[in-house]
Amino acid sequence: MTSAAMRSLITLPADLHVLIEHQVWARVHGDGTATVGITQLGIALSGEIYMCRPRRVDSAVVQGGTVAVVELSKSIVAVKSPVTGTIVEVNPALEDRPDWVHRDPCGAGWIARLRLGDFATDQAQLLHGAAASEAMAEHARRFASELIPATSTAPKVQP
Repeated sequence: MTSAAMRSLITLPADLHVLIEHQVWARVHGDGTATVGITQLGIALSGEIYMCRPRRVDSAVVQGGTVAVVELSKSIVAVKSPVTGTIVEVNPALEDRPDWVHRDPCGAGWIARLRLGDFATDQAQLLHGAAASEAMAEHARRFASELIPATSTAPKVQP
């Protein structure tokens, strides 16, 4: 894998908080909610997603607990939540376009929005900014032999 390709897997938007162990992120909003999804590196370690089934609205989720289930080409995997909270919204686009999870994981491919339960406690396990980038790079190096080359490009979001 080229260094440019590796950089694309470990580069994160600055506003994300990452649970490195599970390769999931949270984007915290000022209204006490957070949007959650899978990192690009997490997708590269897993492969393309053919189905994404988030838990139902009003479901309680703990940090590290299952927020969704995804179907890959050869397996079904639980997606862990980076934060504790209650699901208030699931991405409706994923029902028809589950591929958005791997095509645009930090954008249109978000999985759910949670009302935060105890973000102050959750933060102890989350990395943000430069610390997240460094940990992502280390995680990518450690699991480099398991990376699956990208086969898709970002979706064009329709207005």
